[in-house]
Amino acid sequence: VVTLYATLGGPAIVHGLNETEVTTIITSKELMQTKLKEIVSQVPLLRHIITVDGKPTTWSEFPKGVIVHTMASVQAMGAKADTGNKQKARPVPSDIAVIMYTSGSTGVPKGVMISHCNIIAGITGMAERIPSLGEKDIYIGYLPLAHVLELSAELVCLSHGCRIGYSSPQTLADQSSKIKKGSKGDVTTLKPTLMAAVPEIMDRIYKNVMNKVNEMTSFQRNLFILAYNYKMEQISKGYTTPLCDSLIFRKVRMLLGGKIRILLCGGAPLSAATQRFMNICFCCPVGQGYGLTESAGAGTITEVWDYTTGRVGAPLVCSEIKLMNWEEGGYYNTDKPYPRGEILIGGQNVTVGYYKNEVQTQKDFCIDENGQRWLHTGDIGEFHQDGCLKIIDRKKDLVKLQAGEYVSLGKVEAALKNLPLVDNICVYASSFHSYVVGFVVPNQKELAELARKKGFKGTWEEICNSPEMEKEVLKVLAEAAVAANLEKFEIPVKIRLSPEPWTPETGLVTDAFKLKRKELTAYYQTDIDRMYG
Repeated sequence: VVTLYATLGGPAIVHGLNETEVTTIITSKELMQTKLKEIVSQVPLLRHIITVDGKPTTWSEFPKGVIVHTMASVQAMGAKADTGNKQKARPVPSDIAVIMYTSGSTGVPKGVMISHCNIIAGITGMAERIPSLGEKDIYIGYLPLAHVLELSAELVCLSHGCRIGYSSPQTLADQSSKIKKGSKGDVTTLKPTLMAAVPEIMDRIYKNVMNKVNEMTSFQRNLFILAYNYKMEQISKGYTTPLCDSLIFRKVRMLLGGKIRILLCGGAPLSAATQRFMNICFCCPVGQGYGLTESAGAGTITEVWDYTTGRVGAPLVCSEIKLMNWEEGGYYNTDKPYPRGEILIGGQNVTVGYYKNEVQTQKDFCIDENGQRWLHTGDIGEFHQDGCLKIIDRKKDLVKLQAGEYVSLGKVEAALKNLPLVDNICVYASSFHSYVVGFVVPNQKELAELARKKGFKGTWEEICNSPEMEKEVLKVLAEAAVAANLEKFEIPVKIRLSPEPWTPETGLVTDAFKLKRKELTAYYQTDIDRMYG
């Protein structure tokens, strides 16, 4: 099976389909009539398109030789087919099960070859961190299956007899965009016990609840804050708070159906504030994990009883992890108090390499003297005394300013991303200049309120394009940066407020809502030129 995100963009999808010489595509009606229609003429080997959600209205504009089927008709063919006399070939562990395309932060996507052995190793390691996983569990699936986090989470469930309810990001909760007012969202109906989420979604829930808290009467608000702080203290001592849970936090728990026992988080770093909030208000552990498509999604996951924040846990039973010195960034595995360096993952879950791309495979993978495969992740980590890993930096995100200081863009973004005023932020630095700039997607409600306080009137676009509002937002960012102990040179000096949010459809972020720096830079090039005068 080859997996491709619809949001990779036309040229990238064509590249993936032609590189893997695909003859049959399974897709949805909507994607067939939009994304696929535009590129089908560039995929010469394509013969069949199967739509999973019923019959498309028209398909006259498809080239000759391409047949469109519905999933139902394919199933009917399969039921009739005479397969009795065919000897079925069984896969061996080293056979490729999936070629999963991962949106490279740079250039064309790379097809990661995942073997059956890799998948089994990865899901064995992950399942071991979820206590008493079994037939009583219900998992809600709403992330794209082209994402390694979702594919491995669902395989963990299927291999342990859990039920899976299929949902979508637009219909997940009662407040979701495609749920009619007064109707129930999918979590309310399904009441799942397990759920995986990317930090972007958790950050959204956190902001929604906090906005609701701010709208409460002062008595209710103070009660909530009191309970929150009390529970935070009790958790850190290892105690539970059944009374607070049933009286104060029950309503918040109901946002996700009220039965969640473990929230799994992966795909990007989760901020300490959001993780704490989830622990307290949803009354369940948040398992933070770390893995890559190249490691079949497996690497580390935190233990359920570990309530510390900002760490991704200890290596899973399928993996070994070591830290390699990175001189340029100044990270050494001899550093005190904690060893630091580039994270290398080794084990049966480390994939075979990139499809038809030997050069990149040689760069990112190596084999040690014992024949074990290792993956160079490009992430920088540190190991704590108890064997848990913390991700502290990323090799690609390091930019050297004109005066020689190194700025970690990801670190600055993490420090500023949780401000109520900020929905999303991308920090940019150039080696030809001595300061950092940023693009900010402001929170509409908060920015409108700030504009009202400052007596600025105008449309949403006018507010975002106003130099005086830029200055006001910069002040807020600078305060937060100082509070987060950022160096003076790490604080953005100029910003651009973006009236439109960044979604995977815009091509500015990946499906896991990670920033695509190259695309963002190109998109805001005129603003960069302006900010650097």
